[in-house]
Amino acid sequence: MRAILSGALLVTVLAAPVQADDAACKRHISVVGRAAETRAPDFAEVTVGIEARAATAAAALDAASKAVSGVSAQARALGVPPADIGTAAVTLQTATRTVARPGGAVTEEPDGYRASNLVTVRLADMDRLGDLLRQALDSGANRIDGVSFGLRDPDKSEAALQVAATRDARSRAEALAEAVGAKLGALCTLTTTVGTPYRPALEMARAAPMAAKGRRVPIEAGTIQMSSEVTAAFAVAQ
Repeated sequence: MRAILSGALLVTVLAAPVQADDAACKRHISVVGRAAETRAPDFAEVTVGIEARAATAAAALDAASKAVSGVSAQARALGVPPADIGTAAVTLQTATRTVARPGGAVTEEPDGYRASNLVTVRLADMDRLGDLLRQALDSGANRIDGVSFGLRDPDKSEAALQVAATRDARSRAEALAEAVGAKLGALCTLTTTVGTPYRPALEMARAAPMAAKGRRVPIEAGTIQMSSEVTAAFAVAQ
């Protein structure tokens, strides 16, 4: 699975015109520089829990909470720090059932309560993700709402890509200037566009049927593609 960074963050590096070079910048070359990098993610994140039904609200919520407590305990046993384990959602609703009446009428009648409790776990050791999901199912979990992968510190890679894209823009501008017999002057403007961090999700609404008893759930992290783009204008001199 290939994970793609999406979204855009506009950063104006040179927002105001450079007054001293206004005349020089009337004649300029505008180019777009690009750089890309493919990296392996360094963490995985999963939201897992249980949806339970019972005759009373307390019983439904207790059943859901018990299973989630087991999931949290399994995560800690795998070395996940408490800061990387957090409640994602707790819900409690009245449940109904459809009843067919004589004459063809259909009505909804109360049928106890439905509760869910979800916890999100982030793992740096992605090789243990399959084990965590298997153990979560064994603890009573019946929901896996999504698995996502990402980078803990994407800023470092983004900064390097911006520099590479700017160098690419300079190189393109120099080639164009040479092609028309001109010399490239000073930088007039520079605007960068960089992909924002995004953890693509592998959605799994119901996990129980995915694996036989005792078998770890197979998960492949794939790669994350990052890219940066700059638009630059350089003054041109004969």
